[in-house]
Amino acid sequence: MFFMFITAAVLAEICSALPLSGSIYIWAAESAGPKYARFFGFLVAWWSTTAWMTFTAGNCQATANYIVSQLAVWEVDFPGGVGNDNVKWRTFVWGVSEAMLILSIAINYLPSKWYKAVFRLSLFIIMLDFFLCLIWLPIAVHNTYGFRSAKDVFTLTYNGTGAPAGWNWILSFLFTAGTLTGFDASGHIAEETKNASVVAGRGILSSAIATGVLGFVTTILFLFCIPDLDAFFALDAPQPFVQLYALALGKGPSIFMTIIASLGLIMNTSIAVVASSRLVYAVARDGVLPLSGWIGKVNAMDSQKRAALLCTIIPSQVAFTSLISAGGVPTIAAYGLIALLRLTQTPHSFKASYFYLGRWAQPMYLSTVLFNGLVFCVMISPFFFPVTADTFNFAPVIFGSVTIFAILTWYFTPPHKWLRQEQIEQAMRTAEGHPDPVGNSAVPEHEE
Repeated sequence: MFFMFITAAVLAEICSALPLSGSIYIWAAESAGPKYARFFGFLVAWWSTTAWMTFTAGNCQATANYIVSQLAVWEVDFPGGVGNDNVKWRTFVWGVSEAMLILSIAINYLPSKWYKAVFRLSLFIIMLDFFLCLIWLPIAVHNTYGFRSAKDVFTLTYNGTGAPAGWNWILSFLFTAGTLTGFDASGHIAEETKNASVVAGRGILSSAIATGVLGFVTTILFLFCIPDLDAFFALDAPQPFVQLYALALGKGPSIFMTIIASLGLIMNTSIAVVASSRLVYAVARDGVLPLSGWIGKVNAMDSQKRAALLCTIIPSQVAFTSLISAGGVPTIAAYGLIALLRLTQTPHSFKASYFYLGRWAQPMYLSTVLFNGLVFCVMISPFFFPVTADTFNFAPVIFGSVTIFAILTWYFTPPHKWLRQEQIEQAMRTAEGHPDPVGNSAVPEHEE
């Protein structure tokens, strides 16, 4: 939490100076300075596009896992059994995941004036889920199988990975740090935000802090409420917390908790589509992606519907875990890279930012680089040892391939086609708070 809050502060600083759609690749470009701006702009544009598309796909399969896990609770006899080795089961999960994706994208076709209601409803459902877990679940656990001891919660370790003890502990960052990502989303819709230089940066900080604090409370709560570890890891549903709800609350009430969790995930996915569509649209508008001319078109309602790309999900556990890492790896890499560029290339720039870090800037840049570097290593690491074809983590392969595509498009795209030198310098002057002497906008022509 501490280091992710610092990361959020670093991003809020540059977001305040450059509140533009598709912000994160522009932040990287300007952090690199005029000489290397185009290269790092291309790199992070490809990374962030990959990340946000996989976030959407990962959310959809997470929602599907909640829904299909009710079959295990009610002991439904699925043909061939419930498991990733059953092609019928994998097809079923894939179908439910795709249905969740279509539903989440369909919400984005609501009139724009309804978006505020969608955001508020999403927040309400998430907080309802949180408070039900905080109040109802502990009462039910107390009345059924009982709490785990504080000694177990705070001292007991469980090695289910086969990794050495030290790395097994480090692997815990895979999901905890992976949850604390994506807070750059408010920057991606900055051009649709009033007073964006303040509000977008504040959104980055508040979302990181809220997720961290409430996530910490939830983690401690669940550690007390789960049954004995052997019993917990024996739960065989794709989402074992559905079975946990059934053990504590009963089969009937567990359906209600599953519905609340699923609705929250659907709304969360829909909001992720809003952010990712703006990001993909901005990157396509700048000509970085293949088929940019088609993806970057705006329809008659002035909304970027074509940027909401359909992602096909490979429904296997190793693919799902790799999908989560494939989404997290480029994001974490971008966070760390921006901080590294700020530390080494532009350490004294962007003083006009509302969230300017001042004397704390360089220590915060350094800590952001080191911590996100550690998380990056975790996310490209094998999750299970020894490594086999069934347990191979595809995240480094995906990340490496995307990086190669980024370098190739940077190399073959002429400088006058995307992010010209004068545009880079204009943006830098605006970020520093100096008006352009000829009155030109700080954003590229196509962004005007």
